Amino acid sequence: MNWAGSLRRELSQRAEHYARSHGLPHCLSYGRSPTVCFESYGDSHHGNFLPFTYRAILRNPNWRRRLQKVHSLSRKSLPRYENGVRRELDACTSSDALLMNVFCYPGVLKDGRLSSMLDGTPGTIPNFGFRARVPLATGKFDRTEVDMRLGDLLIEAKLTESDFQRGPKTAVRAYRDFNEVFEDEGLPQSAKDYRSYQLIRNVLAAYASGCAFCVLTDARRPELIEDWYAVMKCVHPVGLRLRCKVLTWQELAKALPTRLGTFLREEYGINDARP
Repeated sequence: MNWAGSLRRELSQRAEHYARSHGLPHCLSYGRSPTVCFESYGDSHHGNFLPFTYRAILRNPNWRRRLQKVHSLSRKSLPRYENGVRRELDACTSSDALLMNVFCYPGVLKDGRLSSMLDGTPGTIPNFGFRARVPLATGKFDRTEVDMRLGDLLIEAKLTESDFQRGPKTAVRAYRDFNEVFEDEGLPQSAKDYRSYQLIRNVLAAYASGCAFCVLTDARRPELIEDWYAVMKCVHPVGLRLRCKVLTWQELAKALPTRLGTFLREEYGINDARP
């Protein structure tokens, strides 16, 4: 089953209903199965974010820069936007937008429920698009981007992305700690590539920095969870393995404020899904 395509269609249908019922400016992408791209309006509103969250994002320079990521398919797949350039986080299928909706919501990390679920410290400020340093055997570093750093926790967020990408074996084996961290033969791979390259790279980033690592994905994407366990079973250091985890958005929703949970249920169907 095409789990990614199924979730993409569901989210698009939900987002279109959400936009129409709330009178939010938006457009539909071209094609047989269109997706919804929301638009900003007024001075501090955006259809893809709760008003409280969006205003908090605009007040934080680091968070606000994350909004500027240009939608890579805007010219080919979306109608022209009279008020400017369409952005990646405008899309209803954006995992970055979902991540920011949760972690930028005012006070969400102060009451301790969400921080406790992530084994973090209450009040920690998220850093989005964090450039982690993964050591290479040459002594240099690969500055890989991690979706979010929360204290000593690195987080990779997924929603409708097809997989965790592939990486050439020559590039992956060039990482300094690869053989120390992974049991090579057990990793998912082909003759030339390792599958789930993002997971391998981010686990190496966590190892080098002494951080923990968490994948956030949707319960409606069981194949991504299987990909996670296929990589994690090959991690040698026990301490590192214990610092790595996978959580679903549905599990996270249990620790969120009511207003935020209602929004996630209405736009994303998160509380409606079951593993």
